[in-house]
Amino acid sequence: MASAVTTLTLTPRALYVEVAEQLRQRIFARELEPGSWIDEMKIAEEFGISRTPLREALKVLAAEGLVTMKVRRGAYVTEVSETDLADVYHLLSLLESDAAGVVAERATEAELKELQSLHRELEASVSNREKFFALNERFHMRLLEVAGNKWRDQMVADLRKVMKLNRHNSLLKAGRPKESMLEHRAIVDALMRRDAGAAVKRMQEHFSNGLEAAA
Repeated sequence: MASAVTTLTLTPRALYVEVAEQLRQRIFARELEPGSWIDEMKIAEEFGISRTPLREALKVLAAEGLVTMKVRRGAYVTEVSETDLADVYHLLSLLESDAAGVVAERATEAELKELQSLHRELEASVSNREKFFALNERFHMRLLEVAGNKWRDQMVADLRKVMKLNRHNSLLKAGRPKESMLEHRAIVDALMRRDAGAAVKRMQEHFSNGLEAAA
């Protein structure tokens, strides 16, 4: 009897979480463009669900900053202004440069080699944009994991979701993937030397250049 109650409790949550993930990926893939209205009836019909779990999913995305709820108008994919973007990059620069300094000082040799290996994969994928995007994020998130601050990890994860709304204007710019890869190489070199000051500075430069490309 207890097992049946547990199943009934978890099923609705699993549904709206899954719906949120499906919509999140559509937003990142630009299938739902920034500023576009989200047709709840159409999406609910497409997913074969009621509008209740869909609305719960939209609340999740609104909390992440990916969706904007407008009174009497419904849900829209968030449009990121230049000010929003500058604020996001500023915070990411502070948080991730701090993490880079911690990693340079405290990471084990095995952890540093893992980051170095991820960077090599990144270099090898520079001509494949989607793979480059995925490995780029994997490198940054792994560096944060090594730094070991779950609160910082959560803040960065949320900020990066907003940053992805504009990624087509940054890494997709001609030449930016190669520039980003070279910046990663400088970060990894500083980490391998255990030069915390240089690691912090190189990460800050990385985000400064990223913002310039995204503007």
